[in-house]
Amino acid sequence: MPIFEYRCDHCGHRFEAIVLNGKPPELCPACDHPDLRKQISTFAAHAGGAPVAAAPGACGSCGDPRGPGSCRMH
Repeated sequence: MPIFEYRCDHCGHRFEAIVLNGKPPELCPACDHPDLRKQISTFAAHAGGAPVAAAPGACGSCGDPRGPGSCRMH
């Protein structure tokens, strides 16, 4: 089951949702507003049983690979 991260552009709430049949969530669970934006997810990896920290995620708005706040626009 694919799990995606979303952010509500109306209230800023971030949440995860299981997406079945390619149908994304229609409303924010915090404010019931439909203005949702799919986020780029990060993950953690394990090497030889030891956890390895994931790289910072891309900026949630523009996708800057250096992470949130790096683009100085958001």
